[in-house]
Amino acid sequence: MTDLIFATNNLHKLEEIRSIAGKNFLIKGLSEYNFTDEVPEDYNTLEANASQKAWYIYNKLGKNCFADDTGLEVEALSGAPGVFSARYSRIGSPVYSDMPVSEGNIRKLLEVLENEKNRNARFRTVISLIFNGKEYIFEGVVNGDILMQPSGTFGFGYDPVFRPSGYKSSFAEMSIHDKNRISHRAAAMRKMMEFLNGS
Repeated sequence: MTDLIFATNNLHKLEEIRSIAGKNFLIKGLSEYNFTDEVPEDYNTLEANASQKAWYIYNKLGKNCFADDTGLEVEALSGAPGVFSARYSRIGSPVYSDMPVSEGNIRKLLEVLENEKNRNARFRTVISLIFNGKEYIFEGVVNGDILMQPSGTFGFGYDPVFRPSGYKSSFAEMSIHDKNRISHRAAAMRKMMEFLNGS
């Protein structure tokens, strides 16, 4: 079994990734290495942030690793919040600072889109894999739309307001198994696993 470090302390992400990885790979989070450094993500694209995070962990720990960066790209907002999705409610919006970040992100998004008829959106994940000192990039995309109000209790982030195309349920109404069949992160992860299994 091959060990791979996933550059995250997000247990939800870790659970998703482990359910996809299969039996040939042991996916470990940063907490399993007692790694508490703040991992930098200083760029304005998902690709650059994923790459920066992966190289940072590889250079610190010297082990094969991967990092992802994910953005919710809303058509009516010209692709926003995009690379700033995780901290959307903290950008120029002190009104949301008294609530958890994820809740604030959703609240702000729904308020911005309140009178908008075009609710098309997509989730996009970019994974940077550093394997034996070389970098490989994988991307996954899922199209959908933004609901008028949150629905569902599973998942995390924007899952309660994102409904993938062809489905009546939000991501937050789906089991992790069902979400992993179609999600952006799962699509990127499957591409990475296909590469690793063939290398």
